[in-house]
Amino acid sequence: MSNNKPETRQRLVSSAADMISRRGLDATSIRELAKYAKVPLGSTYHYFPGGKQQVAVEAIQYAGDNVAHLLQQALEAGPIAGLHSFLDLWRSRVKQSHFQAGCPVLAVATEEPTDEVGLATLEAASEVFSKWRSLLAKSLIKHGAEKAQANSIATLAVASVEGSVALCRAHRSLQPLDEIEQLLDELMRQAISQH
Repeated sequence: MSNNKPETRQRLVSSAADMISRRGLDATSIRELAKYAKVPLGSTYHYFPGGKQQVAVEAIQYAGDNVAHLLQQALEAGPIAGLHSFLDLWRSRVKQSHFQAGCPVLAVATEEPTDEVGLATLEAASEVFSKWRSLLAKSLIKHGAEKAQANSIATLAVASVEGSVALCRAHRSLQPLDEIEQLLDELMRQAISQH
């Protein structure tokens, strides 16, 4: 029984991240989450006594940490490898969902916070974006880019990828991600080759 508890809780968190990436925060309710995760409604309140706010914040942190972990691993081979891995991750996510899912972090960042739930998830999204940006910037600096330039390129990379994911969903095409890849690659190569 105790082995099932963490599994159920984790299923709720990952299901919430997936729902938010498909529907947005406002359209994700506790009742719908329980159905989506195929768990009893009572389990949702048992594991998340803070309700929607608690599960939504944890879902954003979970999604952000997963991407950060993969990005960090890829960045061990340098910022160019990290960039391509970051793009491949989102390409795969969008394609596997048949253009129905994007980034849950972007989803909450683009919704107007109308209550404490929205404000808390917006804060979580800000932290996630900062973490991704920081990982890219540190790798660029480590490989020779100037700090200010590295920070700007990292911001541009995260913003471009996130915006392109939204365009991919709208156009039902991976072309937006493909189009920014070469430009970001060239920009990063220039930044690290100047020194």
